[in-house]
Amino acid sequence: MQDNAPTPDPEQNDEIVIATPRRSTWSEMKTAEDWWAIWIGGGLLLICFLAVYLSLPADFSEQLKAAETTGEKVSVHSPLKSWLGKPGSWTQNPLDSLFPAEKSNLILPLCVVLLISLAGFSLAIKVMGQTVSKFAIGFIGVFILAALAYVLTGQVVVKQYNLEYALWALMLGLIISNTIGTPGWMKPALKTELYIKTGLVVMGASVLFSRLLVLGLPGIYVAWVVTPVVLISTYLFGQKVLKMESKSLNMVISADMSVCGVSAAIATAASCKAKKEELSFAIGLSLTFTVIMMMVLPQVIRFLGLDPILGGAWMGGTIDATGAVAAAGAMLGPEAEQVAVTIKMIQNILIGVTAFGVAVYWVTCVESKKEDSQIKPDAWEIWYRFPKFVLGFIMASAVFSLLYSMLPGGDLIVPAMVKESSKVFRGWFFCLAFVSIGLETNFRELAKFLKGGKPLILYVCGQSLNLLLTLLMAWLMFSVFYADVVKDVFSK
Repeated sequence: MQDNAPTPDPEQNDEIVIATPRRSTWSEMKTAEDWWAIWIGGGLLLICFLAVYLSLPADFSEQLKAAETTGEKVSVHSPLKSWLGKPGSWTQNPLDSLFPAEKSNLILPLCVVLLISLAGFSLAIKVMGQTVSKFAIGFIGVFILAALAYVLTGQVVVKQYNLEYALWALMLGLIISNTIGTPGWMKPALKTELYIKTGLVVMGASVLFSRLLVLGLPGIYVAWVVTPVVLISTYLFGQKVLKMESKSLNMVISADMSVCGVSAAIATAASCKAKKEELSFAIGLSLTFTVIMMMVLPQVIRFLGLDPILGGAWMGGTIDATGAVAAAGAMLGPEAEQVAVTIKMIQNILIGVTAFGVAVYWVTCVESKKEDSQIKPDAWEIWYRFPKFVLGFIMASAVFSLLYSMLPGGDLIVPAMVKESSKVFRGWFFCLAFVSIGLETNFRELAKFLKGGKPLILYVCGQSLNLLLTLLMAWLMFSVFYADVVKDVFSK
């Protein structure tokens, strides 16, 4: 029985995945997507914070001292609140979400969000060497779809069923891509990873460092214990039980499924000298199941009656892509979203470790008898493959946690900033990412990866093991050993 991956062109049979030439950290800071997520997200957080801080009344300190004596609350608001927004609620007429009777229409706030977002992302696109004009045109289209997703979410009956904006954003994109097809002019703006990573950096300001530490400790067990067990078990299953002829295909699928999808597959493929068609097949297989799990797993969690925190931990350790994890978490609520993305980012750290480990294994155990082996394990691979946007999330959490606890009135200033400005941008960036996921997903193209064969059996068996072990570890960490601590931090 063959591996049943797509039959490669004989002329391209020897083409292997070559590791991307390394650039200096300074060069990457100017041109890499991860770093631009930090620059855009960090810049927006700085603007949002300064807007609140510089608008504080001159006697703010006196008000705080008086409040300690009288017990009266000091009110802090962001001057950006009236300039930023998203479609609101409505009952019968969708236009009520944009033109509410009780307050000013939301057209101007939506345009401000559009222009600020477009400016930030266009700067990144230009510096990264891509065409800004094509991106800008497509971005406007994607933004309109994101706004429509928010409008659908705002319907009163829809709200009662907790059908979050993430679901509508995905559905709009999927309907378009699987019926008329994604318009060519929109494709340059489908920057899913850039949107989601920037949103996560902005999200860091709302996750106090104390909460991040609480979630991080049990999250490490979920991500760093289960992941290597699943990777090694899946690889051995492919070799010992399925007898897969291509060890490199076996390894790429194992890493793709157990670590974090496409990024892990690319890094691992370069480490084990996988053929290009093997990498393409593994990525296609991963994307197929990512879409399925992203839509199905939240419903399974609801059906089983699992706690959203436990459900978020389960999804964070099993759904491959960071954007898909955020979308699935948002369907269960803010608690599930925070837990899910935190665990996924902890897991993302393993990309470099996995690439380094696979390279060492390939040199010592697979390629040791071949004189032409060119793989040279390098511990710098861990830093090179490290998802830099995670640093932005951690830094945002640390900085605003310090401001929250040490700045006079910080416990009022930071929440006001987050609720009335930065949270608006975060929601829009996530929504843009979810629309992009839908527009990039065509079920007809993915169907070929479900036709059977050893790779499909390997993925299904490996992911089944991943689901079971992750659920067990998530239950132990978030419902047994750290249950009280986690619930306490979310209750504050």
